[in-house]
Amino acid sequence: MSYHEAPSIAALDAPRLDQDDRPTLRFVTCGSVDDGKSTLVGRLLYDSKTLFDDQLDALASESKTAGTTGGDLDFALLVDGLQAEREQGITIDVAYRFFATKLRRFIVADTPGHAQYTRNMATGASNADLAVVLVDARKGVITQTRRHSHILSLLGIRHVVLAVNKMDLIGFDGDRFAAITAEYLTLAGQLGISQVQCIPVVAPDGDNIVAASTRMPWYTGPTVTAYLESVDVAGDVSQRPFRLPVQWVNRPHADFRGFCGRIASGAIATGETVTVQPSGLRTRVARILTPGGERDRAAAGESVTLTLADEIDVSRGDVLTAGSAPLVSDQLAAHLVWFDDEAMVAGRRYLLKCGTASTGAVVATLKHSIAIDTMAQESAATLDVNQIGYVHLNLDRPLVFETYRDDRDMGSFILVDPISHRTAAAGMIDLSLRRATNIHWQRGAVDKSMRARLKQQRPCVLWFTGLSGAGKSTIADLVDRRLAELGRHAALLDGDNLRHGINRDLGFSNAERMENVRRVAEIAALFVDAGMIALAALISPFRSERELARQRLEAGEFIEIHVATPLAECERRDPKGLYRKARAGELPAFTGIDQPYEAPQAPEITIDTSELSSEAACERIIGYLREHHYL
Repeated sequence: MSYHEAPSIAALDAPRLDQDDRPTLRFVTCGSVDDGKSTLVGRLLYDSKTLFDDQLDALASESKTAGTTGGDLDFALLVDGLQAEREQGITIDVAYRFFATKLRRFIVADTPGHAQYTRNMATGASNADLAVVLVDARKGVITQTRRHSHILSLLGIRHVVLAVNKMDLIGFDGDRFAAITAEYLTLAGQLGISQVQCIPVVAPDGDNIVAASTRMPWYTGPTVTAYLESVDVAGDVSQRPFRLPVQWVNRPHADFRGFCGRIASGAIATGETVTVQPSGLRTRVARILTPGGERDRAAAGESVTLTLADEIDVSRGDVLTAGSAPLVSDQLAAHLVWFDDEAMVAGRRYLLKCGTASTGAVVATLKHSIAIDTMAQESAATLDVNQIGYVHLNLDRPLVFETYRDDRDMGSFILVDPISHRTAAAGMIDLSLRRATNIHWQRGAVDKSMRARLKQQRPCVLWFTGLSGAGKSTIADLVDRRLAELGRHAALLDGDNLRHGINRDLGFSNAERMENVRRVAEIAALFVDAGMIALAALISPFRSERELARQRLEAGEFIEIHVATPLAECERRDPKGLYRKARAGELPAFTGIDQPYEAPQAPEITIDTSELSSEAACERIIGYLREHHYL
């Protein structure tokens, strides 16, 4: 295969990229639909001579059959890969492309311009150091320009190239260019975007893309390529305090324990003292291991394995730190860019992922949404897809983080819907609402182990889950009675009974079901701390919520019992008449009919009461407790 000059990214393997000592700039192109983003990227690929000859032949052929340029080379086709994009002449998904010049390597994310794909634009911009914002010279700064620029600001991008495209369609009017740049510079100043380079271009013809345009002699600034080659986007990440989010605990044998991850900021050397957050334990670095061998020092951006001088508890999601302490809190304020088609609802639970850490999170309050046109803060009860808002979050456990303006890696997160498993939102942390370290667990003189010895039992939670009518409450009641006969101390937490008291304010929406499980899990954990056996019997339809209940306890304290009676048998029994009402449409969102039930994947005990009597099921559970030394 012959080359136009240099191979494309598809032909470059990882070792060659690693051996190239040219710096890499990641940038994103954004702007409104039809402003010419894909054409500009295609022109950069073409003029930087990074295309194969067969790619050039395909471009020439497709430009005649699928192009929008009247048979001339349609450079957007080099980027718009989806069939729908080519049919409509727009960008839908984020397209990543690689090209290089003699001075620098580039990874560009070409993002869609339509408002309904704002979430895709935010995804493409999340890892960029610089943005190229395109504006149609005929239209100037419009709503989508403001929307994208606001997202760039939220994402911490402070370097922007304003490419005023289609200058040929306004007769290369320098005054019009000046008016557009003045308007955008005012917008950038309001958003805190500090570095803006404004360049007039004609993307299809290449004016001011690689070579200076002869048709706009009044412009004497750099071309797009020249600016991208020379702009300094390096931050002070190496000068910030040391942060290493632990991604993996490497323990291949009993004589080695290493903690692996990529250094988010700062530097570390052997012998230096580090603190494990959020526990606050301190130790020293014994060794620094890298793919290239053992080193005395490592810095931000490097992937390393650290061994520590002391045997202390460090897990995935913990952060090894040095220097000034990071923020540690279970309550924070953040901006959200909402991705999910299902609207955000305050009070609903999500899974928050920040770096290597994961925890349950509740959107406690939506403080305001942001009107993109005016950047005004507006009162709102929810966020719809592509909207931006400012929220307060309550977390299940303390999170180690930085504010987004200080550290993009440790200040960003995503929210995952625990039911659909879709990414619901991208978040940028603004501040800690309350330091979790200011509130300490009050330890009494009598602890859980002492209470357990007094009761001659091992405390635990028996969590009965299954469809309505499966037999959960019946079996739990029998187990409770059997434990009492054995002289053991137990407490029965029946889902229906709790809804008469502590959970009486909750309905049956997904969000309220999640909160119901969270409250029951907290109550059950208190009983375990009292040395008791707690029996929780409730449908608890979502696997993620049951897993969060398990994580609330220590290893071995959560016993999941799946009462796996088939739906047909539960509906035949219908002891409360609920299935009849659900089938008649009188009881919407009923689990098993209108709403899904996520069966446990690996429960400790499985019982099918269509094959096993409730009494026999009770004895099986008592036998499990005896076998595993709970009694």
